[in-house]
Amino acid sequence: MTETAAGSSHGRPAKKGTKPGKPGIFARLALFFRQVIGELRKVVAPTRQELVNYTLVVLVFVVIMMAIVTGLDLGFGKAVLWIFGGSGTVEH
Repeated sequence: MTETAAGSSHGRPAKKGTKPGKPGIFARLALFFRQVIGELRKVVAPTRQELVNYTLVVLVFVVIMMAIVTGLDLGFGKAVLWIFGGSGTVEH
């Protein structure tokens, strides 16, 4: 019969400091910050021309979306007034 790692303790408690489990809070924080710094080193900053192109694309997209939302808002507003018969004047 072979002895396994789990069965080798023979009921004795494990030694302090050899606890197989999660590392402490400070070790986990240190690992997290090392990983963050490692990922930040992989970031490549855009060139000036790329930045101008990206900015223009975003601005054009925002203007198009504003036009779509404005058109839908006006259309739904007109439809609601037509459906519910809003004449714009209040009768007393």
